[in-house]
Amino acid sequence: MLAAAPPASDLQRIAALDQRLSAAVRGVRILRTVALPAAQAEPFLAAHAAGRLRMPVADYRAPDLSAARDELDAILVAIPHAHPLGNYLQRAASAWRDATLMLEAVGTPAASALSAQLYGSPQDAIPGTTLSSAAAAREFVAVAAELGGELEDSAELHDIDAATLQTELRVALDAFFGAGSVAVELDAELAAKAAAGASRIRLRSTSRFSAYDRHQLLAHEAFVHTLTARNGLLQPALGSLARTSPHVTATQEGLAVYAELISGGMDLARLKRISLRILGIELALSGADFIEVFRFFLGHGHDAADSYNSTARIFRGVPLRGGYAFAKDTVYLHGLLSVHTFFRWALRGRRLSLLRRLFAGKMALSDVLDFEPWFDTGFIAEPRYLPPWIASMQGLAGSLAFSLFINRIPMDEVSAANWRARTDA
Repeated sequence: MLAAAPPASDLQRIAALDQRLSAAVRGVRILRTVALPAAQAEPFLAAHAAGRLRMPVADYRAPDLSAARDELDAILVAIPHAHPLGNYLQRAASAWRDATLMLEAVGTPAASALSAQLYGSPQDAIPGTTLSSAAAAREFVAVAAELGGELEDSAELHDIDAATLQTELRVALDAFFGAGSVAVELDAELAAKAAAGASRIRLRSTSRFSAYDRHQLLAHEAFVHTLTARNGLLQPALGSLARTSPHVTATQEGLAVYAELISGGMDLARLKRISLRILGIELALSGADFIEVFRFFLGHGHDAADSYNSTARIFRGVPLRGGYAFAKDTVYLHGLLSVHTFFRWALRGRRLSLLRRLFAGKMALSDVLDFEPWFDTGFIAEPRYLPPWIASMQGLAGSLAFSLFINRIPMDEVSAANWRARTDA
């Protein structure tokens, strides 16, 4: 049943507050503020090669975000909490407010605690289970070790330089979004291998990429992060759906990693890398310093450059001496498992329209449920762009239906004797 349409004045008030929210957070740059200076990588790796490791220098400049926070406080007071869309504004404004506090505390222990408040902890349970993200990560790392090194990524497969990948991505993005709609730029200062926004995707110019990386970047960065940003920009009333509020990060990254998985862009090395970062956060929070976490990644088969980059992600914006971590990377596995469970739930409940609507902007799983009546009334626009794997639901539905069934098979009861018995029959 459709919800009764609220008075036009209520919706106008929601739209006006959302516009204020978007304006208030325009200068809040989370990852840019907390990133370790890119210039620290080369001397650290040179020292490692010479056998004399030393701690990087984390020279942060805390921004003054008091004006943004004052405006967010005013928005929070003005939100009509009786209105269903008030829940979304409350979640978004509160998360952005916490982000301003974290960024002003950059380089201090408080930044670590505030990042956990925003993104969660390795010990948080995955929805629908008693399993923590750290426990799930250990399971995936163990599976990777059990399956053996022959399935893992190897350095010689990274034979695509950044400039070549830039050209290849431009062709694909022009075909999907329209010529010139999304730029692909090279950036030597980028902490991650890639980063995506509504109008550009940046690649770290010093990196080399594999065929899996290329597939993963399209599925993850282009057809989730860029796609949801562009759909958010097309929203007639809730323009904040074009921005990655910290409260939507787990769903955004969960969707992006799920997109890699279902489109064939997730290899074992990628899954292991995601899992090891969660365990690296757990290690840092337990007292390991930057160098100890770096050695942890080396010990799990990463080369020095990858080990440094993963460690630098974990210590973004926090002290390097141990006991602190930037918690964002906990969301990747937690988000993946949450999104997959949500997709299965939507299939079983015959609510597949929710899955398409998740791409109408950057939203959390709880948001898309709150938004459902307002999609039906047209206040929130349906997505213009959809990833290839969800544009046609048949393949996705088949995969989810198989997943629902296959989970009923208890693997503990399966052994080689089962196959021999069937062969001998």
